[in-house]
Amino acid sequence: MIKKILVSQPKPTSEKSPYYDIASRFGVELIFRPFIKVEGMDAREFRTQKVNILDHTAVVFTSRHAIDHFFTLAKEMRITIPEDMKYFCVTETIALYIQKYVQYRKRKVFFGNTGHINDLLPAMVKHKTEKYLVPMSDVHNDSIANLLDSKKLQHTECVMYKTVSNDFTEEEVKNFDYDMLIFFSPSGIESLTKNFPNFNQGDIAIGTFGPATAKAVQDAGLRLDLEAPSEKFPSMTGALQHYLLMNED
Repeated sequence: MIKKILVSQPKPTSEKSPYYDIASRFGVELIFRPFIKVEGMDAREFRTQKVNILDHTAVVFTSRHAIDHFFTLAKEMRITIPEDMKYFCVTETIALYIQKYVQYRKRKVFFGNTGHINDLLPAMVKHKTEKYLVPMSDVHNDSIANLLDSKKLQHTECVMYKTVSNDFTEEEVKNFDYDMLIFFSPSGIESLTKNFPNFNQGDIAIGTFGPATAKAVQDAGLRLDLEAPSEKFPSMTGALQHYLLMNED
């Protein structure tokens, strides 16, 4: 029976987060503890990639981290982002986060519904004359680049932030007694195997968000119990609620 769940993300800042509804409805304890942490790249490091932000007319955001580090680097480099810059985001939540930095205008912000980059492609193809910039973590593969190539879109990938393991303390290792672990990136799985080299999954359920994270679980020889997003459950909270409902005693 699932009673204690570790969610490998920072604790939600809003009391209206669906996670709190889940905790109340199912009587589960949710612990928010990232397995990874993101460190920004400074302007000097970024310049070694020889990428000019202003050579591009659109930006593709796959996470809020990407948004934070894109605008932080632009500010550090004293670059004024043009008002007509277009933004393509994998979810509406990420799209709305742009408001933290620029005025939100629907005519220049586009988003998908599933969290998959494929879902954004139709909108990007409609704007095939744009020059797309794709900010990424240092931990990434070529899947996005290959996808954009397949549609003959002009694009440049660049690293704007680093993903590193958020190591567990001895106390945390000692008290690692969860019934379920939820991961949002392959780096989280790497951190799990690094911090717990003798990890024995047993009855511990593992849930993931995104196909790359699901593959990382399987590649690590672990059992995947819950995978999101799906057509029916585009969010992790929706998928988790359904999973708990199906596994109630």
